[in-house]
Amino acid sequence: MTLSSAASPRIIRIAAALLIGPDGRTLLVRKRGTEAFMQPGGKIEPHEQPVQALARELEEELGLLIDPARAQYLGPFSAPAANEPGYVVLAELFQLSIDSDVSPAAEIEEVRWIDPATDGDLTLAPLTRDLILPFYRASLTATT
Repeated sequence: MTLSSAASPRIIRIAAALLIGPDGRTLLVRKRGTEAFMQPGGKIEPHEQPVQALARELEEELGLLIDPARAQYLGPFSAPAANEPGYVVLAELFQLSIDSDVSPAAEIEEVRWIDPATDGDLTLAPLTRDLILPFYRASLTATT
């Protein structure tokens, strides 16, 4: 018996950033032609380590130069892909505190800083809505 491709979801491996501003808000991005806001980041190329992919994507999408050594690895997070039906996103998530301006570039149409206690009245990608924001909220509660 063979397993059909429908039996197991197709995986998109990405590196994603939980970018935290000086005021504790987090940055979300929306790609051109889509509705859902999500963490900045992107696909990991076969030759890249996740933190290298993150640095490349942040520079391409936001003009943000980061020191990969300052990116704190938070672990793998997985959820249905927001913009690719039938796919699952497997995100290697990193947290970074930034104090610099960002501007949408490449395929990014819009950036928004939101209070992590809310959804910012935005449509959020499943990974952001169901896993990353709750994870960040829990980390804030644990430190107070």
